[in-house]
Amino acid sequence: MTSLDLSGRVAVVTGASRGIGYFIARELAAAGAHVIAVARTVGGLEELDDAIKADGGGQATLVPLDLTDMSGIDRLGGAIHERWGKLDILVANAAILGVISPIGHVEAKTFEKVMTINVTATWRLIRSVDPLLRLSDAGRAIIMSASSAHSARAFWAPYAASKAAVETMMRSWAHETESLPLRINAADPGATRTAMRAQAMPGEDPETLPHPSEIAKRIVPLASPTLKETGLIFQARRNRFVAYRQPE
Repeated sequence: MTSLDLSGRVAVVTGASRGIGYFIARELAAAGAHVIAVARTVGGLEELDDAIKADGGGQATLVPLDLTDMSGIDRLGGAIHERWGKLDILVANAAILGVISPIGHVEAKTFEKVMTINVTATWRLIRSVDPLLRLSDAGRAIIMSASSAHSARAFWAPYAASKAAVETMMRSWAHETESLPLRINAADPGATRTAMRAQAMPGEDPETLPHPSEIAKRIVPLASPTLKETGLIFQARRNRFVAYRQPE
């Protein structure tokens, strides 16, 4: 587990019941943060809670929430304010792949679901917790993205477009808050041994990819109160920040 000290800090992690989000939640809790774990599946959240306790007595609040429930996202911010009066860390991790398909073959309902969960729910979450992060002495936001946002890979249009959108929101938000203690960055985990990756690349040998626990360890330091960077992308596989460039 991480050597980072996040004692007394409050963190929200969406998509916390499996994959990278699950291990980020465990890492944050092991570092001393109280983790507000958000996911659709109660069973997955309960397994996470058991793992956090087994890791060393960390604390978690479990929030079963479907991110298509926009008013539920709004209520989450209100509940955090009522109980803690602030938020220190946001990890906007929840996302769906949709379908790997020629763009003209994507069904409208599939495209709309990808945009609803990956983009609209992320915006709604940011809107809900932005005032709370501003109340922290060192608010940190980590918005999960993907390399497809830049490669515009063939057949990945809905997912790639959704990740490009959330990165653009992240950059705008970072520019708005440059003068505050709030630091906001995107994180690109790269190809990782997750269920989503298996769905996208069914013929790939998962053993050739890093485990999500390894990627989580690299991403969690973005929650550090001493972090200086904002408005950048952190490439987890290369363990470094990279800056944006304008089209040439």
